[in-house]
Amino acid sequence: MRIREYTPNDFEALRRMHTAQGFGYPLPDLDSPMFLSKLVLEVDDEEEASAGKEQIEGREVGDLDSPPENSSRGALSGAKHSRIAMAVLLRLTAETYLLHDPAAGTPRQRWRNFLAMHDAVRQDAAARGLDDAQAFLPPRIARSFGRRLARLGWSRDPWPCFSRRV
Repeated sequence: MRIREYTPNDFEALRRMHTAQGFGYPLPDLDSPMFLSKLVLEVDDEEEASAGKEQIEGREVGDLDSPPENSSRGALSGAKHSRIAMAVLLRLTAETYLLHDPAAGTPRQRWRNFLAMHDAVRQDAAARGLDDAQAFLPPRIARSFGRRLARLGWSRDPWPCFSRRV
């Protein structure tokens, strides 16, 4: 096993893995400067063959991505062959924090102020090359403020979010 930086030569392998996962989102643009880290994990054919059979849903099955056992790939040259088995891509996104004085003006004025800031921040983020932003809402306002954000084009992400300090 070897972990290394992604290269453009790896694209087709990552495209195939993305398609095989079937998660229904488009493969991101790996050339985007928003990707701060792109690491791939390579495994040698020998390493995979020695790992034996994999367990999938309680059944033993051979590795579906490995060549058939009678394959002569590499037999004549004696060269080791490896393939990409995994990749992790870190894309820059923006976490949105809203700070405001709850006593400043009427609710209507505060909403008007928010709309002005919303538009200005969206334009600023786009000018800086950001593709998206996230807003984590406190549970006590998630329903009411979430509806307002939805009217402005925000969507509630159906994917659970996990975070970790690095």
